[in-house]
Amino acid sequence: MNTIQQIAQWFLGKESMTHKKLQKLCYYSQAWHLALHGNELFAERFEAWVHGPVSPVLYSIYADYGWEKIPSEASQPILDEASEGILQAVWNTYGSFDGDQLEALTHSEAPWQKARGNLQPCDTCTRKIEHQDMRDYYLRKFKESQNE
Repeated sequence: MNTIQQIAQWFLGKESMTHKKLQKLCYYSQAWHLALHGNELFAERFEAWVHGPVSPVLYSIYADYGWEKIPSEASQPILDEASEGILQAVWNTYGSFDGDQLEALTHSEAPWQKARGNLQPCDTCTRKIEHQDMRDYYLRKFKESQNE
């Protein structure tokens, strides 16, 4: 199984980006892998933080960058074909968005909303976003897109 660090390194091989954008790209990679392959891309979990889904593990690695861009990575991790396919699809779909746009998108989606529950927008939250909720939501989105 991959690690979230490997997935982050793959995205940082595409461009320099903010921590917020990196978090959301990793989140979408996990979500779509769960939906399309039925299992985890990596073991690390996401929590429903104020600014959207955040992996505490990934946060701790890049926290020193704050709101500044994380430099791009020259080396790419070696990943299996299924992982590469998901990452490329996520990049093609979400890569042109900035961190704020991705935050707004995740805020409009059920997995983050469900984990947040009735909390106020600025309330601190460390509730995990359930993998089953991610899988169900994005699988439903995929099936809807196939019927269009």
